[in-house]
Amino acid sequence: MIKNKYSKVIAGTMSWAKWGKQLTKTEIITLMQHCINNDITTFDHADIYGDYSTETSFGNAFAESGIDRNQIQLISKCGIEYLGETRPNLKVKHYNYSKEYIVWSVEQSLKKLKTDYLDLLLLHRPSPLLQVEEVAEAFLILKKQGKIKDFGVSNFTASQTNLLVKNNIDISVNQVEFSLTHHTAMHNGSLDHMQFKNIQPMSWSPLGNVFKEDTEQTRRIHKQLGSLLDKYNATEDQLLLAWIMKHPAGIIPVVGTTNFKRLKNAIAATKIELELEDWFLILVAGQGHKVP
Repeated sequence: MIKNKYSKVIAGTMSWAKWGKQLTKTEIITLMQHCINNDITTFDHADIYGDYSTETSFGNAFAESGIDRNQIQLISKCGIEYLGETRPNLKVKHYNYSKEYIVWSVEQSLKKLKTDYLDLLLLHRPSPLLQVEEVAEAFLILKKQGKIKDFGVSNFTASQTNLLVKNNIDISVNQVEFSLTHHTAMHNGSLDHMQFKNIQPMSWSPLGNVFKEDTEQTRRIHKQLGSLLDKYNATEDQLLLAWIMKHPAGIIPVVGTTNFKRLKNAIAATKIELELEDWFLILVAGQGHKVP
């Protein structure tokens, strides 16, 4: 398992700019500094965020922030050709994992982020037309040129990941959707596979639908979490993150909030150690039934 390459909680930037809060340069600098001051030093990007504009917003802020590049870790993803204002000539949203496109995408991300390298590059989603040899060649080029430190995938199944591993591509990370309301990866072998292959799991949308929807499931969850708040002197979002982080795969949550208090709460959640039965009480609340 990768140790100490990334912060214990990762700041997801998808909602920082055009696709969300539309933060100004000054606000982004302040948010970055708040993250760093609270030991959140890893920032998660994708080239498509903000219709290919969020990396630019972040990079312009970073360039003026005075933050030491060695103090932070930058992740980005590539492979999705997004049908939006930036690329109006596309016929359909699709995946492109040709060697040329991967290399070009990374070079664009580096320019926008105002950095010489990415700490981690992820293939954003698996493509049915993915040519493993093309990916391998692109990876070798980028690694040799020092433009990426590590390589990984996002939303890949165990078998899809194995296709890359089989071709001697070192997959160090798999970023998947994982939360109390979306825990398929815990049952379909994905997290088991990551432990077996020494792949670091990262979880996007770690709070799931708990605060987004009012359903029978979310009401069960709120009731169960509410009964544990005083015991752990914690908030509901902290208990949800602690539930994820107790899994032996060593999952790192990618939190998308721009709220200063919630970011501080998120890093504090890394110190919460749920008791065994409490972890299962929360699971049962999520599932709606006891374990077999």
